[in-house]
Amino acid sequence: MEDTSKMLESLIEKATQYGQTSFRLAKLQALDRTSEVVSSILPRLIVFGLSVWFMLFLNLGIAFWLGEVLGNTSLGFFVIAAFYGLTAIIVRLFLFKVLKNWVGNNFINRVLK
Repeated sequence: MEDTSKMLESLIEKATQYGQTSFRLAKLQALDRTSEVVSSILPRLIVFGLSVWFMLFLNLGIAFWLGEVLGNTSLGFFVIAAFYGLTAIIVRLFLFKVLKNWVGNNFINRVLK
């Protein structure tokens, strides 16, 4: 009887250790996936931010230049606004689903990698 109880205690102890090890492994795997996703997103956010600043100043320059060409500074800004408005409508009507699927698939691939 004592051998059976010792074997049972040993089995319970090993099962507990196995559970704790499995939990630690799951935490480390989650940390690995999270760090990979964050480390791939952060440089892209930096490049995106720099691109936004570049585009902002480029558009301001084009708007002022068009304003001089057209004889009225306001018209240059209206032309730039119309361009982006049309671009937004085209993207929404024709490319929205494609972009949504592409972003979703890339995110899922990064998480499951």
